Amino acid sequence: MNDPWDVIVVGAGAAGILAAARAAECGAKTLLLEKNRRPGVKILMSGGTRCNITHDCDRRGIVEAFGDQGPFLHSALAALGPREVVALIEAEGVATKVEEHGKIFPVSNAAADVLAALLRRLERSGAILATEEPLTGLVREGELFRLTTPQRELLARQVIVTSGGQSYPGSGTIGEGYAWAKSLGHTIVPPRPALTPITSDAAWVVELRGLTLPDVTVRIVPRAGIEIAVELSPRAGRGAKRDGTILAERRGGMLFTHFGLSGPALLDVSRAVTGHHKPQELDLACDFLPHVSLAALEEELKQSAAASGKKIVAHLMPPALPARLAEALVALSGISPERRGAEFGKAERQRLAASIKECRIPVTGTKGFGKAEVTAGGIALAEVDSKSMRSKLVPGLFFAGEVLDLDGPIGGYNFQAAFSTGWLAGQCAAEPVIWTRK
Repeated sequence: MNDPWDVIVVGAGAAGILAAARAAECGAKTLLLEKNRRPGVKILMSGGTRCNITHDCDRRGIVEAFGDQGPFLHSALAALGPREVVALIEAEGVATKVEEHGKIFPVSNAAADVLAALLRRLERSGAILATEEPLTGLVREGELFRLTTPQRELLARQVIVTSGGQSYPGSGTIGEGYAWAKSLGHTIVPPRPALTPITSDAAWVVELRGLTLPDVTVRIVPRAGIEIAVELSPRAGRGAKRDGTILAERRGGMLFTHFGLSGPALLDVSRAVTGHHKPQELDLACDFLPHVSLAALEEELKQSAAASGKKIVAHLMPPALPARLAEALVALSGISPERRGAEFGKAERQRLAASIKECRIPVTGTKGFGKAEVTAGGIALAEVDSKSMRSKLVPGLFFAGEVLDLDGPIGGYNFQAAFSTGWLAGQCAAEPVIWTRK
């Protein structure tokens, strides 16, 4: 067996590539292990193969987006914030752009360009990348770690686990890091899917498949007549109302699909569904015109009916509502599709306005880890030093990225967390090695 490596990083994703690059740049002899044939598979898949690198905000904006988990990121973001990530990518020749809602993408719209930039930084650092070499064993022996792969046994002074969570298992992230951490004494918060599409068996929803709405407010709420379960995790829905009537809420885009609903707003509230012990007792309450009050909407429908008495009700709807959705909402309100404006009474206007402002869609579940963009749960943050990403239980062990119990909303926040925690872990893992040499 050869001499020990100063640092071995396990998992060549967003966190692992920057962890290895930073450790090597700080002078540590560094090896990056990757189970797949090529590194960064999840980077290539992200953002519809476009890669939402980070979000156009300051460090505080990232912290706030993670809610109660946010304070854990203070030191990591101080080491590498969103501006620094953009600068790092652009320094490798990849121009970036800020799109609507603050998402930052490469100008080329190619995730492959982002990965190539990261790998150029990694190669220049001097770190060694070993692909198609999965870790099969990790134990602490004295002051060193013994790592086992199908090809060899390795020794390391410091180990950084960046193996990801369980989202997009097709990319190789199936949660091995949890077992390694648990074997070394760490607590694992039960993993569950986050940022995953929501399923529904409502026939009218399926009939609208392919329809996209750019601005909807969605809420996860208990189904009418069902009391909120006391078993609900306190972190099931970030921003949940304390009275239990709203488990999660988000405003943004929405997409009707053949299985239910997707889109940014739906993905963001999905953690409230996966965190509930009986998702089938939940509804999705949709406000399809969040910029209009209920009273103003009722008045608009009244005025439209008065001005166009010969038109059917579906054609009196506000122009912001697509025709297919308008027809579906009329039917859901129990109004005849042949009803004319001249026959459109107050009670029907109130029912239709209520359907537009709080349409209840029954939830059956989610698409799970297979379609989840991130994993909620993972290595308990209380057992990791946020100032260094170092384990509080095992000397020389570090964690970064999605393997941690750290998940944020859609919009580049999760990549930022991975980049920042990876960078800090690499820097801090190298410090004792370099100090000893001095």
